[in-house]
Amino acid sequence: MPRYKLVVLTSAVEGRDEEFNDWYQNTHLRDVVDIPGVTSARRFRMTMPLKETADGPKPFPYLAIYEVETDDIKSVIDDLNSRAGTERMTLSETLGEKLYAVVYEDFGAVVSR
Repeated sequence: MPRYKLVVLTSAVEGRDEEFNDWYQNTHLRDVVDIPGVTSARRFRMTMPLKETADGPKPFPYLAIYEVETDDIKSVIDDLNSRAGTERMTLSETLGEKLYAVVYEDFGAVVSR
């Protein structure tokens, strides 16, 4: 079965990071993992941007990676989108307006030490 990574970059409404992180970690991740095909979720906080530009956009401080196993990635994403903002997947007012989401398919073998 094909495996994917749903990668989501987000930010909190200014000054509401603590509330945002509580909602994301303790509510949102579980809501997404309840979707058939989504097998796990994990969050990350930016520690250090490696390239800064004076005129470029500010980087997103938070990253979530969702593991997905499915024969139909479009149906999983459609299910996610249909749940967003409903009782099945509440959205917090602490979620910043800008976010970036992309799906990657596993490609190539894992290289490790």
